[in-house]
Amino acid sequence: MRTRLALPVALIAAISVTATACQSSSGQDSAQPDAKNAPSTASSVADYNPTPYDRIKEGGTYTTVGTFDDQGNPFNVNATLTASRVWAWYNADAITYSPTGEVQYNPDYFSDVKVSVEGGNQKVTLTINPRAVFNDGTPIDWTAIKATWKADNGSDKAYAASSTDGYDQITSVEKGRNAKQAVITFKGVNPSWSSLFTTFLHPKAATVENFNKAYVKKAHPEWGAGPYTVGTWDAHSGDITFVRNPKWWGRQGKLDKRVYVNLESTAAVNAFKNGQLDYVSAVDAESLKQIKGLKGTEIRSGGSPFEYSLYFNTKSSVLADKAVRKAFEESIDRTQIAKIRFQGLDYKEPLPGSAILYSFQKGYENNLSAVLKYAPDDARKALDAAGWKPGGDGIRVRNGKKLEVGYTLLGDDPLDKATAGAFAAMLKSVGIRLDINKADEADFSKILSDRKFDLFLSGNRSMDPFGARYLCDFYCSDRDSNITGAGSPALDTEIRATSKIADLGKQVTAANEVERKALQEYAFLPLFSGPSTYGVKKGLANVGATIFYNPLPETIGWEK
Repeated sequence: MRTRLALPVALIAAISVTATACQSSSGQDSAQPDAKNAPSTASSVADYNPTPYDRIKEGGTYTTVGTFDDQGNPFNVNATLTASRVWAWYNADAITYSPTGEVQYNPDYFSDVKVSVEGGNQKVTLTINPRAVFNDGTPIDWTAIKATWKADNGSDKAYAASSTDGYDQITSVEKGRNAKQAVITFKGVNPSWSSLFTTFLHPKAATVENFNKAYVKKAHPEWGAGPYTVGTWDAHSGDITFVRNPKWWGRQGKLDKRVYVNLESTAAVNAFKNGQLDYVSAVDAESLKQIKGLKGTEIRSGGSPFEYSLYFNTKSSVLADKAVRKAFEESIDRTQIAKIRFQGLDYKEPLPGSAILYSFQKGYENNLSAVLKYAPDDARKALDAAGWKPGGDGIRVRNGKKLEVGYTLLGDDPLDKATAGAFAAMLKSVGIRLDINKADEADFSKILSDRKFDLFLSGNRSMDPFGARYLCDFYCSDRDSNITGAGSPALDTEIRATSKIADLGKQVTAANEVERKALQEYAFLPLFSGPSTYGVKKGLANVGATIFYNPLPETIGWEK
């Protein structure tokens, strides 16, 4: 699953723009001053103090920054990374991945998994742990798998599903030898099928009404399952506490409590320094400097399956013109943006060239560089040709209207402000005015779902390694998750054809080819990734830079 803003559980958005790395001079397509010394890939290092279950002590509390999201159902199109993370603490974590992306089945949910191909069609047989039960006493059986498929396969448009890809390839979910076995049949072969059922819905949560609305600012622990359940869910403060679940049948959680405290990023750094938090993200050089060297703590830093990109709303009047959008993109020096984001951090990476794969993954290609170069002179010529002539104040004018667009800036983070200022300066140099509109971080989901932006910077986190699966979520014109609104029915057809390719390698090759076409809509500009860097109290196990790995809640705790 990927994770992003208005994207699927697959693509749940990161609310704040935070990263970490180092970079360079204008025109060079690498995120460091000397392109010769640029690494060919971003970091793929994992750093999270991997610790066996039996070496973690009983008891203790684990406290971090966090809160619930507007939409807490990760299968919903308006869910973000926040929702996915909170969900995982009181719902099934049935399938996870290693840091490098190998599939891991959790025997507390799926005691056996068999995959076969008959007559060209794939069949997956999930045998569910006989003891598995939802907290309200409902058995976890084949009906939960069927309910999840029905809600997400796109056949009923009333469901605001995050991603239908893969689910729409399933022709049936049926009872196997008994109710504790689900037999899933696909039309053709789906090599990334595991990403569809990493978690699942209680059948009661899978009605249209509950799927869309039941989890809005609410938890439903009675429909959940797992080693932890909701202790407190404070609608006023936004704080959440998870406690051990007395109805859990599997391997017990090591912690007494898992606590989320609702704090802004600056306050979070101070809380970590004061010992109130066990873990904090170092989002920039300043925060890293503040938390480095604190007694009893350490820095954990590694690769990041995050990518931050600039989104263009093609429904806004000025940005409806593709030639103008291309000129905007040609005016943005991504190396300078990377320099701002990563200043003072000992990290180097190539600039990202794809929405679907990272440079450390097999099959990655720099699709963006094939269709776009930093070329402000070409941008000026294109704007001249489109009828936008320089005005007396340097801002271009056409038919009496100035060439200006809005940039939505969330919160008051200095690094985000500096990034916005850099965009404004770059665009001004070619005759475009950028109006920076400040918005509250709490309005993040609403801004995206209502498309209340011209330009918006946000990030995606990949929760699984199957990037090609999410091509449609980014680029299909008929997808709510494509917040740019760009694309065409013809391109949609080409995108969807890639999902039917059985071989993962061939699927990635085809997806790269189609992505190069999609990027020529000039509505989506990948900017930077950066490492994942965290301050962590010493002794905290299985927490840090994990790449594709999401440690099971019961494996998180304190070393003996």
